[in-house]
Amino acid sequence: MSQPTKITFAALDLATMAEAEGRVAVCVTPDGKLDQAARRANRLTKGAVARLVESKGFEKAKSGEVKTLAWPAGMAAEALDVLVLPNRPTANEARKAGAALGKLKGKSALTVFAGSRPRAEEIAMGIALRDYTFETHKTADENGKDAGPVTILSTRHEDVKAAAAPLLAVAEGVAMTRDLVNEPANVLTTTSFAERLSEMSKLGLEVEVLEEKDLKKLGMHMLLSVGQGSDSPSKVVVMQWKGGAKGDAPLALVGKGVVFDTGGISLKPAGGMEDMTMDMGGAGVVAGTMRALALRNAKANVVGLVGLVENMPSGNATRPGDVVTSMKGDTVEVINTDAEGRLVLGDVMWYAQDRFKPAGMIDLATLTGAIIIGLGHENAGVFSNNDDLCDGFLKAARTEGEGAWRMPLGEAYDKQLKSRIADMKNVGGRPAGSITAAQFLQRFVKDDCPWIHLDIAGVASVKSETDFAPVGATGWGVMSLSRLVQDRFEKD
Repeated sequence: MSQPTKITFAALDLATMAEAEGRVAVCVTPDGKLDQAARRANRLTKGAVARLVESKGFEKAKSGEVKTLAWPAGMAAEALDVLVLPNRPTANEARKAGAALGKLKGKSALTVFAGSRPRAEEIAMGIALRDYTFETHKTADENGKDAGPVTILSTRHEDVKAAAAPLLAVAEGVAMTRDLVNEPANVLTTTSFAERLSEMSKLGLEVEVLEEKDLKKLGMHMLLSVGQGSDSPSKVVVMQWKGGAKGDAPLALVGKGVVFDTGGISLKPAGGMEDMTMDMGGAGVVAGTMRALALRNAKANVVGLVGLVENMPSGNATRPGDVVTSMKGDTVEVINTDAEGRLVLGDVMWYAQDRFKPAGMIDLATLTGAIIIGLGHENAGVFSNNDDLCDGFLKAARTEGEGAWRMPLGEAYDKQLKSRIADMKNVGGRPAGSITAAQFLQRFVKDDCPWIHLDIAGVASVKSETDFAPVGATGWGVMSLSRLVQDRFEKD
């Protein structure tokens, strides 16, 4: 796993500014007012900060933007980062400001003179989220250089440290999700994925790995049909966090973990197939969320379940037209073997309800290209049978700045899933493709179980950087799910 950014918190000491190495950050308001630390930097640089804020270019500076003075005279630092931030920023403004610093940081050390400014803990989280690289498989010399530490100097550093601890725990969960989604499929096999999850037992999670013999005994033939063409064994990993009251029903998180998706016999086009290493994104989010909950000692009961398979063509692969039987007992005609994620999820969702009787269930999957056509890369698709749980999630996503948009469900779409020879088909054609996929999954949700389906195909991995992530895996969903648990499932 990528090493999380090392962030320490200390009392404000302006005397250390002149000798601080790497990058030094101070704050000014959007209207150009300098705080105590910025005034100190201005004196050291013989008025450079004042000239910057008085310049014509500063007039258009936005909150969260960084203006850099390279190799400032009078300081040992390689760069003085002037952070534009209101005296009383919102949490999102402070987090974006930290992300701007994290993007610039690189391998350098970073010292942030936050002074008495509120939301310094959010600045820390923003730095941790954006100061991320996936260089595990690079051999360049720069990759071997350890990333420099971050020090945040504040007048209330003990309070800031305490407030930052749960935020940095969530950031570490995000980093784990990114690592998993970024890994190539020859490294992140179903076996190595399960091993990484088993290692989290050190954090207090109870981790259990169900092997193919166990899945056959349970009757998970939909899931097994997806992986039967691969040499990699199919698995289900169960992670339990028991931070709530004994006996309280847990929230269940279920993730699709297709470590590589060729499409099976319904083979995908060659162009872009290399991106199918991210088809385990739902399982990655569940794993990262469980890590975050354990690290921040969440006072709730949550169980994470992931179905790990590889979808490959071979002489033993499932064929279009085959009929398989789910753990629930329903039969499914497999029209398209590239619509495999719903087969994996259906069995794991049924198992989660059957075993844990959850208070609610949320599944996550890079499920359909149709959701990208509908929502692009800005929002995940949200489908739900329960307005209360859904509204809670959408509120959590807004709070965390993760795009999510509710999509419809309805019985009228079910006719597209009718099969001539089985209880249902696994695809409903091109019209409303993401909705019919959700309708398929809803058939594996018991009537009394509040449920959300999150189609994250457009947000799990992106081709251009975001405010909080470089190109590649985003870790979308970990922050929102952790917030939902905090808001609705944790008890004082």
